Amino acid sequence: MSFAIFVLNYFHMPELFRFFGMKFFFFSLEHLPMHIHVRNADGTAKFELEPVKLVESKGMKIKDLSLAEAIIEERQVEIIAKWHEIHG
Repeated sequence: MSFAIFVLNYFHMPELFRFFGMKFFFFSLEHLPMHIHVRNADGTAKFELEPVKLVESKGMKIKDLSLAEAIIEERQVEIIAKWHEIHG
C-alpha cells in the first residue's frame, strides 16, 4: 500500500451518527480493543465498547462525556455491528 493510500484510509472517518452536537465516528484503520471516537465543539473523546468506558478525552465537558457514554451504551449493539462491518 502506498503512503498516500495509507494516509487517505487512515484519515477517512466513517461517521455513525450525530446527536446533541456530537459526532460519533471511527477511523478507517482502527485497532483493538473496539472503540468509538466522539467530537463536539469543545473537544474529543474515545470510548471502549465492551464494556463501555471512557479511555481518553481532551476538552470535552464532564456533562458531555456523561451524555456521550449514555448514548454509546444505548446504541452499543448498533455501534459494535458497524465496527465489524467496517473493520471485519
